[in-house]
Amino acid sequence: MNPGADTTAGRVLVVDDEKPLAQMVATYLTRAGYDVAQAYTGPDAVEAARTQEPDVVVLDLGLPGMDGIEVCRRLREHSECYVLMLTARGDEDDKLAGLAAGADDYITKPFSVRELVARVAAVLRRPRTTVAPLEPARVFGELTVDLAAHEARLGEEPVGLTRTEFDLLVALSARPHQAFTRRQLIDTVWDPAWVGDERLVDVHIGHLRRKLGKDPSRYIDTVRGVGYRMVIR
Repeated sequence: MNPGADTTAGRVLVVDDEKPLAQMVATYLTRAGYDVAQAYTGPDAVEAARTQEPDVVVLDLGLPGMDGIEVCRRLREHSECYVLMLTARGDEDDKLAGLAAGADDYITKPFSVRELVARVAAVLRRPRTTVAPLEPARVFGELTVDLAAHEARLGEEPVGLTRTEFDLLVALSARPHQAFTRRQLIDTVWDPAWVGDERLVDVHIGHLRRKLGKDPSRYIDTVRGVGYRMVIR
């Protein structure tokens, strides 16, 4: 990374085997005030993320040595950084696989570099579950949402959630029984300026439900024509 850069905007790792593209993206991000590093292979990306602890990883899926899906899985073993995937236009399977591996968002190629920089800024503006020191954990039967510990538990067992999944759970559990539209959840968890396919919410809710148990509606109901709500059974 550039040690002379202003790091207050955040640290970004750009991963793409097309070096000219990675360098162009890195240049725009640096101009926007980010501290930027680059990697061009899957193994180098995993190592760079481990040693440099970026806030955001801009991750292409087609990488030599280890594809972006596996890189994302490896990142999630030790990092809660935001992962913004770069995918081929219209390749729905890649998008779903990347989100399932723990990515937070995606942008399709070809893309505007300015749009990518705006998307990085948007994820870093996302509110991170800050709580008052005495705010109690939220309990829904066997499920506990512990904001102070940034943890969800089923009984005594922690549930391995991504940051996005946990933030969705926090948003829903803040107002049990209230129905949230996809747009409301995007405004709360992503950013009001976020623009993209709102079905992204459905994918993350699906992953969250599977991690919370075999019954998909045990804690989160689908409200037809509206969106989702947290329930106490």
